[in-house]
Amino acid sequence: MNINKKTLLSYFGNATVKDWLDWRWQFKNRITSIAQLEQIIGKILIRDSGDAASIYPQAISPYYLSLVKFDAENDPIGAQCFPDCRELSSSQGTLADPLEEDEHTPVAKLVHRYPDRCLAIVTETCATYCRHCNRKRFWSTSPHISLKTRLANMLRYISESPQIREVIISGGDPLIFDDTTLEAILSSFKAIPHVEVLRIGSRIPVVMPMRVTRDLCRILKRYRPLWLNTQFNHPNEITPESARACEMLLAAGIPVSNQSVLLKGVNDKKDVMRNLLYGLQQISVRPYYIFHCDPVKGCEHFRTQISSGMKMMDEIRQQCSGLSLPQYVLDVPGNTAKIPLNVMSGAIKNDLKKHQHFFDKIE
Repeated sequence: MNINKKTLLSYFGNATVKDWLDWRWQFKNRITSIAQLEQIIGKILIRDSGDAASIYPQAISPYYLSLVKFDAENDPIGAQCFPDCRELSSSQGTLADPLEEDEHTPVAKLVHRYPDRCLAIVTETCATYCRHCNRKRFWSTSPHISLKTRLANMLRYISESPQIREVIISGGDPLIFDDTTLEAILSSFKAIPHVEVLRIGSRIPVVMPMRVTRDLCRILKRYRPLWLNTQFNHPNEITPESARACEMLLAAGIPVSNQSVLLKGVNDKKDVMRNLLYGLQQISVRPYYIFHCDPVKGCEHFRTQISSGMKMMDEIRQQCSGLSLPQYVLDVPGNTAKIPLNVMSGAIKNDLKKHQHFFDKIE
């Protein structure tokens, strides 16, 4: 049973359905404390007394909280947004910055790991903080520089780096900005002559889909070619609201791709992952990547074995069409390309051996 909209609106006093559909109301009323969560859903679902939330702050949009099944102890939505005492236990090998982004940051919050593209972290804030985030080290640190100064430094560096043809605008979540601020960011990067493509990384279609408005889509359309990568991790996140948000983006000519993270207890079962991939295809969102969960400090309880992930993807490969099949990849530090794990699987190697005669004929 979900925490329905009516229950949540009553918690916020005089809130109305019109408020619920307003992304500004959703953002303003994020649930940011354990006490609030306990008032709404009780203690049974929460593994944290407040210690983890004091180190890795909590924020959950009312909409995303409404997707939690409060009678399920290990609900996949709750697992992604509820603080968990297991975030405080870290073994050897887990790191705050496992991809060494900070070592490839030539100016504040601009990550340049690959020659032809860079990642601009324009904010550290999200509509909902995902407990598996590989940048959770930023959550409890206040920005030391204004957005204006941050952008100026980024623009200067990119302008002086003609090999950069693509800028990935990320965070945090850039779609938490209002339309005016977001357009200023987009226009600044687009004005650099050698920047050919913009990409936005955002979980907004999943956690606060009402942010995708007609006005927003009109703005994004002006800056094509612009791509949006989002992150659906479980079939329960594909709702009429999230499907509508993706459809609006697609209708504006913005391709939407999905980058899931393989998470223990959330989507590491074949049937769950297959249903997610089928669901994405049904709403015309391209399954692009499944990332093996990084060894991030505070995320160890989400990590699976690579071998089990490969086995799962082998089984899915035999059942799903290519349009539903993403690459299962391992991101690694430095400027080495992501390692595709699909092609390392034993089943694929065996298939190649079975059909070696075919390759001999066409070579």
